[in-house]
Amino acid sequence: MSDHNDELQLVTFQLGAEYYGIDIMQVKSIEETKEVRPIPNSPAYVEGIFNLRGEIIPVINLHKRFHLARVAADEDDELLRGFLIIRVAGMHVAIIIDKVSRVLTVSAGEIQQPPQMISGIGAEYIEGVVAREEGYLIILDIDRLFNMRELAQLETIAR
Repeated sequence: MSDHNDELQLVTFQLGAEYYGIDIMQVKSIEETKEVRPIPNSPAYVEGIFNLRGEIIPVINLHKRFHLARVAADEDDELLRGFLIIRVAGMHVAIIIDKVSRVLTVSAGEIQQPPQMISGIGAEYIEGVVAREEGYLIILDIDRLFNMRELAQLETIAR
């Protein structure tokens, strides 16, 4: 029997042409696309806010943040688009995803150090990379995605 301590469960999703994973413990939920209310004078990568069961959630567009092209979606893929609600520094943030994939379990031994640059996302935002048959799965380090100033801005937006 394997030791579960050296395994990581990831929520995987497509963003642009690449597949990404986030530790399942940092994901609150996956939501269908909602109407987003724009916030004037917010950073370009902040799409706005939406109300999720009484909680105001800022919506982040990682396509804009990292200059990634959106994937053209057919009708079936449209059903898989949405928001991933994640916990960052004690607050909830929604990130727009092109396509939710699945929950995947990887062992610590499968995770490799990231190259310096992958598809516009710098290595400082990446926890590691897992080689898969269909290409690489990039594991995002959610805690590094935003600096302290950006987190303070997001917290202000959510109020």
